Amino acid sequence: MSASAATKRTAPAEQDSDDDEQTPKKRRETNRKYKESYSNLFDIVQTWGMYVHHRSHSNSGGGLVLTCGEGDVGQLGLGEDIMEKSRPGLVRLDEKVVQVCAGGMHTVCLTTDGEIYTFGCNDEGALGRDTSEEGSETLPAKIKLPAKVVQVSAGDSHTAALSEEGRVFIWGNFRVRFNSCAEQGQLGRVAECFSQRGGRKGLSYILNPDVVRCKRYKSKKLAEFSDVWAGQYMTFALEKNTGEVYGWGLNNYYQLGFSDMENRFMPERVTSFSSDKEWTCIDGGQHHTVALDSDGKVYCMGRGEYGRLGLGDDTKEKSQPTTLPGLGKEKYSHIAAGQCVSFAIRNDGTAFGWGMGTSKQLATGDEEDVLEPTQPAGKQLENRQESTDDILRRSTYSVPCGR
Repeated sequence: MSASAATKRTAPAEQDSDDDEQTPKKRRETNRKYKESYSNLFDIVQTWGMYVHHRSHSNSGGGLVLTCGEGDVGQLGLGEDIMEKSRPGLVRLDEKVVQVCAGGMHTVCLTTDGEIYTFGCNDEGALGRDTSEEGSETLPAKIKLPAKVVQVSAGDSHTAALSEEGRVFIWGNFRVRFNSCAEQGQLGRVAECFSQRGGRKGLSYILNPDVVRCKRYKSKKLAEFSDVWAGQYMTFALEKNTGEVYGWGLNNYYQLGFSDMENRFMPERVTSFSSDKEWTCIDGGQHHTVALDSDGKVYCMGRGEYGRLGLGDDTKEKSQPTTLPGLGKEKYSHIAAGQCVSFAIRNDGTAFGWGMGTSKQLATGDEEDVLEPTQPAGKQLENRQESTDDILRRSTYSVPCGR
């Protein structure tokens, strides 16, 4: 509250003793100003209260969405005539956005009032809405959900959303050898017998948004979640009452943290994620997982080839979260996983990347694989280190990337 605002509010009270000396006109003017000052304060509080809040995104009141790159299936949200953009283009939305996630070929936006807009490839139902009208997938449109959403996350061809009540809604599919299926279990609500195009329940059973239901470990009560993270072919969720991590989906390289290499079609508590730690973010590539805890430590597990775990010459699979010696003892604030790469941002704003370098996505200047965490190079990155507070103050606070 500013000093001037406080002065306006107390001024009428200071004049109560002279109230009888005021003319009726002055008295009405004083009362009007008094009510107006409190009305403005109420409007501010009411407007702020409408914004959705979650630690995965900024609480700044929302912003604009800019996209660039390839848009051949509508993933840029700029209309069917724009197939690519070399520079950021503005996505036309009626509401401000607090979170943006890029999936394999689709994009998901969360607005300040908890609604979801999607655009991009909908062949496997990742958009969660009807796109039978030609070109409708290339422009943002709203998904109908029976709850206000506070967090969104996108996998290769599936999407997850967390409601303010702690429910996880999930929809979409997975492309494998040009067949539509959910056989990796990443939806967490489709039994294996229905994973091939929904079985006798039909394809809509997979493609339409629905709630993931599971019981809390050793309890008859349903789990309530505080976070949901969709990896490329798997999903993780954090149970808000116990702090335990539940996972489901592809596990052929231990990327879920289960030691049996069996896929999970329904949510299951992942014991390798210790409940003694507070997990703040988990992200998954094709066959590996990156995790961050509240102490700022980064962990990897899953497939070790091409350096995607950042453990140097040790390229063996890891079935449980493993710290990276190459990141030192410093604290980190953000992580991300691409198909075969991983990234981490230190609290001072320094970025590190590791993994497959085939498409120069690690910004090292060549296409060599990077086996240990390495800083990207380039003139545009010189003298760019910033503290976490500085990063949060910048107008650009999220840069999601597709596969």
